[in-house]
Amino acid sequence: MISAPPRDSGLNQAQWQAVTCVDGPLLVLAGAGTGKTRVITYRMAELIRRGVAPDRILSVTFTNKAAREMQERALGLLGRRQRSRPVVSTFHSLCVRILRADITRLGYPERFAIYDRGDQESAARRALRDIRISDAALRPGDLLACISRWKMVGITPDQAREFIEDDRDQLAAMAYRRYQSQLRASGAVDFDDLLMLTETLFDQHPDVLERWQDTFSHVQIDEYQDTNELQFRLIEQLVRPHRNLCVVGDDDQSIYGWRGAEIKHILGFQQQFPGAVIVRLQENYRCTEGIIQLANQLVRHNLGRHEKRLVAHKEGVNEINFRNYPDEQAEAEGVVRDIAYLVRHLSVKEDDLAILFRTNEQPRLFESELRRQRLRYVLVGGQSFFDRREVRDLMAYLKVLAFPDDEVSLLRIINTPTRGIGDAAVEKILQRAVKSGTSFWRAVEPALVAGEISARTASNVRGFFEQLQGWRERAIHQPAQLAQLLTDLVKQIDYESEIRKQYKESQQQVSRLAVIDECVTAIKEYTSRSLKPSLTEFLEETSLTGRDDGFGDDDPLKKSGIRLMTLHSAKGLEFPRVYLVGLEEGLLPHQRAVDEGTLSGIEEERRLAYVGITRARDYLTITSAATRTKWGKRRESVPSRFLKEMLTPIEDEEGEVSTSH
Repeated sequence: MISAPPRDSGLNQAQWQAVTCVDGPLLVLAGAGTGKTRVITYRMAELIRRGVAPDRILSVTFTNKAAREMQERALGLLGRRQRSRPVVSTFHSLCVRILRADITRLGYPERFAIYDRGDQESAARRALRDIRISDAALRPGDLLACISRWKMVGITPDQAREFIEDDRDQLAAMAYRRYQSQLRASGAVDFDDLLMLTETLFDQHPDVLERWQDTFSHVQIDEYQDTNELQFRLIEQLVRPHRNLCVVGDDDQSIYGWRGAEIKHILGFQQQFPGAVIVRLQENYRCTEGIIQLANQLVRHNLGRHEKRLVAHKEGVNEINFRNYPDEQAEAEGVVRDIAYLVRHLSVKEDDLAILFRTNEQPRLFESELRRQRLRYVLVGGQSFFDRREVRDLMAYLKVLAFPDDEVSLLRIINTPTRGIGDAAVEKILQRAVKSGTSFWRAVEPALVAGEISARTASNVRGFFEQLQGWRERAIHQPAQLAQLLTDLVKQIDYESEIRKQYKESQQQVSRLAVIDECVTAIKEYTSRSLKPSLTEFLEETSLTGRDDGFGDDDPLKKSGIRLMTLHSAKGLEFPRVYLVGLEEGLLPHQRAVDEGTLSGIEEERRLAYVGITRARDYLTITSAATRTKWGKRRESVPSRFLKEMLTPIEDEEGEVSTSH
C-alpha cells in the first residue's frame, strides 16, 4: 500500500506514488500541466534520501533549457553544498561526454569538432560537388534530410544502399559515403553522429558499455514520447543490468514523428520492459475546466494512446470562443482587434497573449495587423542568433583554432575578410590536397611548384597560417583570456570592414557590430563560470546549446510582446490567453496528413491541436476562415474535423467516455 505524501511536499497521491517507486522500470504518464518536472526532481531527492549516491543518478531530457531547469529545481531540494550532484543532461550532451573519453577507439581524434547545421550544409554541398551531383538533382538540404533519417535508426553509409526507396535515395546514398568521409577527415561529427557513434562504441567495445552501465544505477528520461529509435537503443543498453529506468512522458503530446520520434516506445513500454509499473498523473494545475474538457474530448478520438483523462484542478471563467471569419484577412483583423481591446482597455499584458498556428506561412497577416495596431509582438522560431552571418564567421575562426583539420570552417574564413586568396586558388589547393590525401596547408607548396597558384597567393596563405598559429597558441596557453583573444582577432583581421562591405546602411552596421559584442560577452560569461575553461569546451557548449536556448538577449521568449509561434514551438509553454488560428482541413490537420490518409498522420495532427488547446490557462479562442487564398485563387475552406470532435464526446454503452469508435 502506498503511503500518503508528506503535507509539506506539495505532491498529490499519484505524484507521490511515482516519486516513491524507485526500483525497476516505471512509466509516468504525465498529462499536460500535471507537474512532471516536480515529480522528476522529487524522485531524485527520494533516491538520494534512500542512500543512492547523487552522481549515480542520470536524468536525461531533450533541451538544455529543460536540463537547466531540472538541475536548478534539484539543487533547490537537495541544497547546493552537496559533494556530488545528479547528472542532468540532454541526450546529445551525454553522448559527447561518452565520446570524449573513448572516441579515439573509433579512429576519431580526442578533440573532435561538432558541426552545426551551417557546417553540415557546407559539407553536403561539397560532397555533392565532388561526385558531380547538381543541385537540380539533389539539394544539400535534401541530402542532409536523407542522411539524418538513416542515422536516426543507425544506418551507416555501407548499409544505406539496402534502404533505397527512390532515385533521390540512390543519389543520397552515394553522397552519404562522401559526406561521412569528409567529416571524418576533418575530425568532425554532426549531431546525429553523436548518438550513432556512441552506439557503435558500445557495440564494438563492450568494456566501454560496461563502464557506463556501472556509472549510473538509476536513469530517468523526460519527454519519453519524443525518443527516436537510436535514443531508445542507447537507453536500453545503459539500464540493461539493473532495469532501474523511470520514463516520464505523454503519448497525447507526441508531435515530432517527422523528426524520428517513435510513439511506439511509450505505448509499448510494458512490453519492452516487462513488470513495469505505470503511474498516471491526471490532475491538471494549468487550465480551467472548460479547456480541459475540450482537450479530453478531442484527444480521445485517437485510437493509439494510453487510457487517461485530465481533471482540472483550478476554477476559472471557462471562457472559450469559436469564431469563423469570411477570409484569412478578416481572421487576422478580428484576432488583432480583439487583442488590441484587451491590451488597451482591459490592461491585459502583451506577454500574456499568444497566437498559435500550424504552418510558417500563417503569421504574415497577423504580423501586418499587429504592426498596424502598433502592438509589440515576438515571432518565435525565426532566425537563430547562431545562424547570423557574423556569428558564423567568428565561430568558424574559433573552430579552426581549436580543430586545425576542420576544413569546412577554414574554407568559410580563408578569404573573409578579403586577404588576396581567391576562390579559384582555393579550389586548386583543395584538389591537390584531395589527390595527395594531405591537409589543405600541406598542399600549398606543391600547388605553387606546379604553377597552379601564384607566388603572391601562396604568400598570403602562409601569412594567414602564421596568424592562425599565433592565435592558437594564445587559446591554448591563455584559456581564461578567450574573450580578449576574440576581441584582438576581430581587430587584427579588420572584421568591421567586412561588415561595412556587406551592409551599406549605418543602422545595419551598428546592429551587426552589436552582434560581435554579444559573442565576446558570451565568452566572458563562459570563462567566468567554468572551473577549467578551454576553447574546445566553449565551442562544444555553443554547438549543443545554440539551437535550444537562444543567445543572451536574443532568445525570443525573453523578449516582451505578444507571442506568434507554431504549435511545435509552443510545446512546453503556457499562456493565460491563447488564440489557436486556422482550424481548417489542410491547415490543421495539415494537407500532407490529409493526403497521406493514414491513421497515424491524422492522430499526430490531432495531438498537435491538443497541445495547442492545453497551452491556454484561462482563455482560449479558436478561429477559422470560410475562404482562403490558395495558389493565387480564393477557395472555400472546409472546417477542421477537430472542431466537431472537440464538441462531441465519445460514449460507450454505460455512458463512459471510451477510446474505441
